[in-house]
Amino acid sequence: MNWRDSLPKARGKLLIDEPLAPFTWLRVGGSAEVLFLPADEDDLAAFLRAMPAEIPVNVLGVGSNVIVRDGGVEGVVVRLAGRSFGEVHIESGQGRLVAGAGVPDAVLARAAAKAGIAGLEFFAGIPGSVGGALAMNAGCYGAETAEVLVLAWGVDRAGERRILGVADFAYGYRHSKAPGNIIWTGAIFTGHADEGSAIAARIGEITSRREVTQPIRERTGGSTFKNPPGHSAWRLVDEAGWRGRSRGGAMFSDLHANFLINTGAASAADLEDLGEAVRADVASKFGIDLEWEIKRIGKRG
Repeated sequence: MNWRDSLPKARGKLLIDEPLAPFTWLRVGGSAEVLFLPADEDDLAAFLRAMPAEIPVNVLGVGSNVIVRDGGVEGVVVRLAGRSFGEVHIESGQGRLVAGAGVPDAVLARAAAKAGIAGLEFFAGIPGSVGGALAMNAGCYGAETAEVLVLAWGVDRAGERRILGVADFAYGYRHSKAPGNIIWTGAIFTGHADEGSAIAARIGEITSRREVTQPIRERTGGSTFKNPPGHSAWRLVDEAGWRGRSRGGAMFSDLHANFLINTGAASAADLEDLGEAVRADVASKFGIDLEWEIKRIGKRG
């Protein structure tokens, strides 16, 4: 009997062989053997507790920084959608925000501005969600998640609820030492008081800067590679001669050399192979190893 014939009961949605490309910004990739959209944290915990430990589980946020490979994803893909994971609440008098893991980063920034809480403006420049920001210490323009996080909670692969303070993450650049088997479901962030109009103005500046310098209207996954110590990834890609170059339907942006684009007909393999070609060339020319920032999941087709 196939393991999918005896899935645990859930209050959320369980979708079999569900195409994942529509859930990603790059619009590529195969299907999930099972896509699970839990109703809430308790639903997620009960499901994971009942799932055999050998069945792999992956998490898909808003799909902004991921390549789903063409062969699809084995096991269960969890996507946190709906009100239970998508709301922001203000802790009155505390200067803190409570956000679900499914909240888009830009929404978090705007909620902070409305509440007169400064320090979270940089989230307006990150094309992802709170869950992804927690996992990778997302940041931009000189600020990062580690500076504003108080604590976060989630559910591990055994279905147990876990709560970690910011120190427990031991954050580094685009990296966390928190256990990798935790599916983050929410977090508390802090900032400092300021006029909402001043915060909104700074968010506007970040948004305008992104529109001028990044191909945000394209099918892209954000920054493709992490910045190596002492170097800018975009500059290395550019100096190696890959700005604007393509392979199949994949291309490195003319506007920002560290942005990988699906020009319309790319496969996941086109995107990944182009990225790997750039990595090899940069390593050959400059002796520097570019590390992927875009997460890649699933099997090659």
